Amino acid sequence: QVDLVESGGGFVQPGGSLRLSCVANGFQFSSSEMRWLRQAPGKAIEWLTAISPSGHESDYHASVKDRFTISRDNAKNTLYLQMNSLKTEDTALYFCATGWYGTINNRGPGTQVTVSS
Repeated sequence: QVDLVESGGGFVQPGGSLRLSCVANGFQFSSSEMRWLRQAPGKAIEWLTAISPSGHESDYHASVKDRFTISRDNAKNTLYLQMNSLKTEDTALYFCATGWYGTINNRGPGTQVTVSS
């Protein structure tokens, strides 16, 4: 069964940085497109970024482009999200999922990111 577990969230001041990790098990991670999404309280799930199986291709939502970087280490079955220049509006539950866009078939429970002064 697919198992995705995120970590690395926390409390950070505006302008700060965090690096999220997502460890994957139970499927062929190295052959899978992967993505990060987030959900703030009372708001819809927001797609942030996705990466190809090789890691050579990626795409970003305009709200995080040039601030966030997605990457992966297929040898470690791990997906990453480097988040820089964080803003208060980035506060949300962040989670990883399989696939590039659309229906979320497999996702982790998420890790909370809170940006506040």
